[in-house]
Amino acid sequence: MIPATLEELEAIRKECRSMVNTRAFASGGTALVPIPGTDVVADVGMLMQLLPAINDKFGLSEKQLSGMDAESKAAIYGLVMSMGSAVIGKLITRELVIKLLQKVGVRMAAKQAARIIPIAGHALSAALSFSAMRYVGNKHVEDCYNVARQLIEQRRAKELEIPADAVIVDTVKV
Repeated sequence: MIPATLEELEAIRKECRSMVNTRAFASGGTALVPIPGTDVVADVGMLMQLLPAINDKFGLSEKQLSGMDAESKAAIYGLVMSMGSAVIGKLITRELVIKLLQKVGVRMAAKQAARIIPIAGHALSAALSFSAMRYVGNKHVEDCYNVARQLIEQRRAKELEIPADAVIVDTVKV
């Protein structure tokens, strides 16, 4: 369920950023393994778990959206499309994660190239892996945060609307 208040939303954002940092450190650690390709496989696996968990925390998973009314779904998908997010409210597949990693392809390519340099190369590779995972994860957190924030603000604006047939009574005493 989408958070009801901006305070709840901020707490979720903080929790998700912590999840991202944990996975980014793990990604950096797997980059230290001297077997080629293990870090990429690990990154794909981690993102396939992390991205749906973030969606779920914000109330924007595919399952949560499928249970919403048509008006809410339309509002969410409109916001998602305007942001250009390929991950919010969707089933996270291996192919989708690989596309995301291709967006940070320069870092990923540099990470693989850095492995050639003895010792320092592995440290550089770990740093690049950490930063790529953190970038992808935090970008998704911010996208989810912005969609949820706009929905909360729209909900609040709707609650404040005065119906056209309402009678306004002046209660100010002079």
